[in-house]
Amino acid sequence: MTVPADSPSSHGSAGRPALARLLPSNREDDLRSRIAARDERALAELVELTSPWLLGIAQGMLQDPDEAEDVVLETFRTAWEKVPGPEDGQRGLVAWLLQVTRNRAIDRLRARKRRLRLRERVASTEERVALPVEPDEAAHPGWHIHASVHLALSQLPDEQRQAVRLAYFEGQTHSEIAARLDLPLGTVKTRLRLGIGRLRTALAPLKDWVL
Repeated sequence: MTVPADSPSSHGSAGRPALARLLPSNREDDLRSRIAARDERALAELVELTSPWLLGIAQGMLQDPDEAEDVVLETFRTAWEKVPGPEDGQRGLVAWLLQVTRNRAIDRLRARKRRLRLRERVASTEERVALPVEPDEAAHPGWHIHASVHLALSQLPDEQRQAVRLAYFEGQTHSEIAARLDLPLGTVKTRLRLGIGRLRTALAPLKDWVL
């Protein structure tokens, strides 16, 4: 998708009023009603009209084209599954889409911070595991957490562990991983989803651990 020159990504917060005025209220109400009635053509119209602006907002927040496209796809999936009715508030349909896009992008930014903390913890664990001495748990209160993470990673299937390390420890995007491993993008996403699911299960007993 191409971001137009007057999209929010090029004008910052000044682009929000333009986005809010993108559709007249009667057109928004018509699209809202038709989508609620499961009219796929209405969803297609909404995608065509608003995706360049929503993509611009997501790109401006995430600075990652792949993640931005994922966010916009999630936004339209949410609209299709539970488009708000007029009784749900005074916000128009476009303003609601804008808020959903921003929330999804914020979720992605928070996930990046968690991945960074995970990389730091695992790197610290691997350094200590390499030392030819027994760990002093009294001196390192979080050692059992680091060891648990290292063990959980080691028990993943090779292809899942490889994808997780590239994404979470080396900070590569899904597209970069696909290119590096010469795999379809869908395969990379599936391996990551399965790997993270296994890690969540393995690390569930750690109360303070967040993936």
